[in-house]
Amino acid sequence: MKKWNLVIDVPLCFNCNMCALSCNDEYHGNEFPGYAAEMPSRGHRWIDIIQREQGQVPMVEVSYLPVTCNHCDNPPCMKAARDGAVNKRPDGIVIIVPEKAKGQKQLVEACPYGAIWWNEEKQLPQAWPFDAHLLDQGWKKTRGSQGCPTHAMRTLHVEDEEMQRIVKEDKLEVLHPEYGTQPRVYYKNLGRFYKVFVGGTLAGEINGVLECVEDARLVLEKDGKVLAETKSDAYGDFRFPGLKENSGAYRLKVSDARFGAKDVDFDLGQSIYLGTIVLAQPGARAG
Repeated sequence: MKKWNLVIDVPLCFNCNMCALSCNDEYHGNEFPGYAAEMPSRGHRWIDIIQREQGQVPMVEVSYLPVTCNHCDNPPCMKAARDGAVNKRPDGIVIIVPEKAKGQKQLVEACPYGAIWWNEEKQLPQAWPFDAHLLDQGWKKTRGSQGCPTHAMRTLHVEDEEMQRIVKEDKLEVLHPEYGTQPRVYYKNLGRFYKVFVGGTLAGEINGVLECVEDARLVLEKDGKVLAETKSDAYGDFRFPGLKENSGAYRLKVSDARFGAKDVDFDLGQSIYLGTIVLAQPGARAG
């Protein structure tokens, strides 16, 4: 049986908020019996965009992470619900049934992702229902993925075997797999948001002038093992992304035929810009 899944490609999201606005437009002022009660005009973001800034000027990276109900195959909210207030449909969608969930605030606390919102006026827990009312009418995409200008958000309606093939081929991940909830919202390039980077700028004296050093070879080592290699660009800049935060000591080895070799040792907590690394002529001492 085909089931619904959502795939979000993190680097393609640039915080346009079209998915969040589409969600608000669909559910604010509208009632969909059996699917969702009206979303409050303020306070709820059933599809939210989390922002993270990394690095230091002039090397700063901003990433955005759309988050919503994960429509888990093992939903904690369903375990906490009474009287059939949460329905896990055969097509994978999780519905908080508005006619049955009134007063059940424990559902908000049950969600480890913080994706269930409490409607104080209606005394009702609410979450994004995967636009199930539209899909049941024949829509092929959720409104958010339909309106996403960069295709950062995609709706997939496939059998589980096909989805697992896509997960493997595209290296998809879910949020907090340690929770054991088996989400149906997958992320591509999730490391862009959660991993950190180290970067810097190379400079050296060329014909008596301090210039940017292009095409220098840089090797990143940890515990004596090579992790990655790269070259500096036309501005002398370099960057090693995808590193684990608070991962401790590293060594950067720089080599270029025009200059002497240089090693830079540093400790990595959050993303770091090492500044301008000045290479010296062979036999000279680098500054």
